Amino acid sequence: MKQYTTILFDIDDTLMDFRKSETAALHNTFMEHDLPTGFADYHGSYRKISQVLWQDLEHGKIAIRDLGIERFKRLFLEHQLDISAEAFSKLYLNFLGQESHLMPGADELLESLEGCTLAVITNGFGEVQKARIQNSTLSSRFEHVIISEETGYQKPHSGIFDYAFRQLGLASKEGVLMVGDSLSSDIQGGHNYGIDTCWYNPFGKENPTAIRPTYEIRELLELREIVRGPKIALNSL
Repeated sequence: MKQYTTILFDIDDTLMDFRKSETAALHNTFMEHDLPTGFADYHGSYRKISQVLWQDLEHGKIAIRDLGIERFKRLFLEHQLDISAEAFSKLYLNFLGQESHLMPGADELLESLEGCTLAVITNGFGEVQKARIQNSTLSSRFEHVIISEETGYQKPHSGIFDYAFRQLGLASKEGVLMVGDSLSSDIQGGHNYGIDTCWYNPFGKENPTAIRPTYEIRELLELREIVRGPKIALNSL
């Protein structure tokens, strides 16, 4: 089994629980607009709209800043709400930056990978992602945090991986592993770039696509054996 010296991590729903962060931030934003049941009333619609727009982002059809406002424009139009999408989006992102919830095993995993070069490659809003990481116990773990908004490219585009390799001073793709929960973004991006990939799939979702990760794990701590290689029992030596 290969051993890896550089690990590139996705953040949302890989190392950090984005669903929990999103829930709290949306609820708080609706509360600020005197809509205490807003999350319950509109979250289903919001998720559908947001998923379409994030797919558009991955395909280069929309810019991240436009996405941030467009999702709320569509939501408020659908439900005939007289709310400024721009103001709502700004407040939501401010609340989102305050939400830092780790996935189970994230902190222990990164601590166990001491000696490896660890970096983040994330699609998202620069100030939000930086704030969420800075407010967590992960803040000192990474050599670099590469954010799509700051590079001009988003996963799965190879441009963001080129940027990451330059920042990390990597000359070879050997020993580099991309870890993430998204087949279309993390795994496809890593595969296209020619590096090994690990699909974090905690809920055991089916893979209906042609995208094939190098590895698949249910728990983050399973990654330790992939990175280090299997331990050899002393009594076998």
